[in-house]
Amino acid sequence: MNENLISEGKFKYIEIGEGTPLIILHGLMGGLSNFEGVLEHFPKKGYRVLIPELPIYDMPMLKTNVKQFAKFLESFIKFKGLSDVILLGNSLGGHIGLLHTRLFPETVKALVITGSSGLYESAMGDGYPRRGDYEFIKAKAEIVFYDPKIATKEIVDEVFATVNDRNKILKTLAIAKSAIRHNMSDDLPDMKTPTCIIWGENDTVTPPDVANLFNELLPDSDLYWIEKCGHAPMMEHPTEFNTILENWLTSRGF
Repeated sequence: MNENLISEGKFKYIEIGEGTPLIILHGLMGGLSNFEGVLEHFPKKGYRVLIPELPIYDMPMLKTNVKQFAKFLESFIKFKGLSDVILLGNSLGGHIGLLHTRLFPETVKALVITGSSGLYESAMGDGYPRRGDYEFIKAKAEIVFYDPKIATKEIVDEVFATVNDRNKILKTLAIAKSAIRHNMSDDLPDMKTPTCIIWGENDTVTPPDVANLFNELLPDSDLYWIEKCGHAPMMEHPTEFNTILENWLTSRGF
């Protein structure tokens, strides 16, 4: 998808379609291509889909945290002159969307989270990832999905390259710690933004209890489950994910 990447000022992003702005927020180890199904589907349905490349590894270490990413998102929204946006985030992207909505509620019309951090996540499992151990990294990547075959060699290679890059792994760990610090359980009851929660029944990174708790704490949320699905529903079951999301947006008049 890099051939579609637009570079303007400090922002790199993909933009397709016209209509209601739908901004997609990728996760810590997740590339823009993880949302290929969403990008193909929603521009045809009257949505202007934008995927900014989050500066996961580009910020100074002291600014490598969830709050700074939420502020970066707000600067992107202002740069594009957008209002009444719909945010869709997976994993860390969901957490950024939640915190952004908390900080800038007037900007966001609706929020969609899937496999989101913000309450609990088992990001790295049992501690520091073993650099240089390809099979270990492959096993960790496969565990993210219900069907391990979704973890293609391309995905595993990308994760392997990240954990073997000293700068990237230090920032990855900093972000993981920041996500734990920025627990949102006290914030969620005050967040009135309509929220669609789409969750894999077999998510081991952010288990089903996390989805139930999000649904319980958020005042205006709807929770949908996808069977035989792990941490990234939009990758494992793109058609079902799109159907759930489109029906929810239609039912809410978005």
